Amino acid sequence: MKQREIALIGVPMDLGGGRRGVDMGPSALRIAGIERKLKAMGREMLDLGNIHVDQPESQNPTNEKARFLDEIAGACALLRDKVLDVMNKGHFPLVVGGDHSIACGTMAGVSTFHARKNEKLGLLWFDAHGDMNTPDSSPTGNIHGMPLASCLGKGIPELTKLGERFPMVDVANTCAVGVRSLDSRERKIVQETGLKVFTMREIDTRGMHEVMVEALAIVNNGTAGFHLSFDVDGSDPDVAPGVGTPVPGGLDFRESHLFMELVAETERLVSLELTEINPILDVHNQTAQFAVEMILSALGKSVL
Repeated sequence: MKQREIALIGVPMDLGGGRRGVDMGPSALRIAGIERKLKAMGREMLDLGNIHVDQPESQNPTNEKARFLDEIAGACALLRDKVLDVMNKGHFPLVVGGDHSIACGTMAGVSTFHARKNEKLGLLWFDAHGDMNTPDSSPTGNIHGMPLASCLGKGIPELTKLGERFPMVDVANTCAVGVRSLDSRERKIVQETGLKVFTMREIDTRGMHEVMVEALAIVNNGTAGFHLSFDVDGSDPDVAPGVGTPVPGGLDFRESHLFMELVAETERLVSLELTEINPILDVHNQTAQFAVEMILSALGKSVL
């Protein structure tokens, strides 16, 4: 990982949620100095610009159980191809959203790359929410609440079969950390699939380090490495106020850094995405600046 050039891919997706503004997340991260700070760490970064995403104003959602499905699936297909191309060139994909529905495209690309090498992949999902809804269970029809289920093969083919591997990742090599908000029907799906979820209660009881030791063991068990999908709302609104769907009681600043530092220590992170930065709800670009610091920690920045 340390030798790979970092390829930044922006995905200004504002179709998967019910609140506007997350399409500006990639721009906010760039303004917060991601390239300059990575170079200060001695890492090279290639900015590949943004994937094309249709804007909600120009579209008419026809499926109320999965709003803007065609547009989201189309953008995720473009993202899949870009991620796959980046990895084939030996670069490290850093994907920045946009709402969390983009994970379907990112994971399709990363899982396809490893499937072609007959390798398994792990998935570490950091989020306040479970994102385990399907169109039949979702109370809103918002696809940003469905991507983890889609990656695990639950839901509709337009999202679940974007990659060459189905499911994109095995549930035995997947876990979610920081969860504190689940819909009632979504909770049942989590229990039925056997997905390991580390809630905030478990983090409070056991401590961040102990939880992460177990989580990292899951995603690294028999895999070639793991993808980290980091929804910034997994951290507390006090440190990350500008997010699409804030939920109180998340990881504080130090816990969030520890999470990322432990990820970096494994040296098995194969790809990284950050989602749900909403500059409209932010204060002086605080959340994007926080997100930059999280990226640096995940890529190896340390005090000593």
